Amino acid sequence: MDALFYVVPCLILAIVLFFGFHATRHWWQIRAAWNSGLTAEGHCLRTFTTTHGGGNDTSVHTTLHHVYEFTARDGRVVRFEEEGGPATTVEGDIVTVHYAEGARIVATARRPSRAGLAASTVGVLAILGVVAAICVGFMITYHDVSSEFPFGDDTTESVTIEGS
Repeated sequence: MDALFYVVPCLILAIVLFFGFHATRHWWQIRAAWNSGLTAEGHCLRTFTTTHGGGNDTSVHTTLHHVYEFTARDGRVVRFEEEGGPATTVEGDIVTVHYAEGARIVATARRPSRAGLAASTVGVLAILGVVAAICVGFMITYHDVSSEFPFGDDTTESVTIEGS
C-alpha cells in the first residue's frame, strides 16, 4: 500500500518531465527557424479545426490548424502542419515560412515573436514546476509521516493495570 503513495507521484512526475521536454524542444525548434534567417514562399494547402470537450455541459475548445507547403533552398518540397495560426489565412494564401535546415527541416509560418514564445514557454514550465514540487513535497511529507507513525506496527507495548 505504501508503494502507491510513491508510484502515483512518480508517474505524475514522469508526465510532467515529458511535457516539459516537449515544450522546451518546441521552443528551441521555433527559435531555430526564426534565427536561421532562411525564409521561403509557402502556400496554405488546407485549413481545418479540431474540437475538444463539450460533453456533460463542459466548454468546447476549438483549435485551428493550417497545412503549408514550401520548397526549401536545397530543392526539397516540405509540407507541415501548424496549430493556432491566424484565422485570416485560408486555402491558397501565400505566406512567408521561416525554417531551419538539417536532416529534418523545422518550419513555421508564424511571424517572429520571441518574447511571446518565451513567455508562453516559461508559463508552461512554471505550471509544470509547481505540479512537480507538489508531487515531491507529497512524497517527502508522506515519508516523514509514515516513518514517524508506523501504522499497523506490532511492536507497541501493551500496558496492563492491575487492580488492588
